[in-house]
Amino acid sequence: MVTRVAQVLVLSHTKPFLCRIWEGADTAMRVALHIIRDGNGSTIEPWNVDQDSITQHDRGHASLREYLANGGQNEREIACSIRPLLESFLRVAYPEHFPPGTMLGPFRGLCEQRVNTAHQILNAQDIQELRDIVEYANRFHHDTNPAWETAVVNAAELTGFVTRALALAKRQ
Repeated sequence: MVTRVAQVLVLSHTKPFLCRIWEGADTAMRVALHIIRDGNGSTIEPWNVDQDSITQHDRGHASLREYLANGGQNEREIACSIRPLLESFLRVAYPEHFPPGTMLGPFRGLCEQRVNTAHQILNAQDIQELRDIVEYANRFHHDTNPAWETAVVNAAELTGFVTRALALAKRQ
């Protein structure tokens, strides 16, 4: 139907839906606008769909890569971002085993139960690597360490665990 019309307008409150349409549209023929509330009215402005499509996981991954490449960022912020990065990665890589609301501990336990079975999720080496990285990251996580805001960040240790976290995500 779209090929037989001169123009199609799609309005939605659902950003993922709009982003999928954007990705499938002819780049020479598409324009994205969004409505911005301002006071008692609204304004229609250009919408940078590509920038708005970047997820928190994408930003976290980029932040860790940037830290490895250039250092100098807030080391505590980087340390705090390791666990959420792994969680978001595992939710995408293993959605049937690690759905939203599932904690890393039970997921790891399920992985351990299934090692060397037909339903293996992670191998034993990757489970141990996940355990080691999460144990480090838990020092900087509010749910697992009441003193997370004052835990000392060692730059060399942080660099090693950032490297390991990014490598684990690549192996899967």
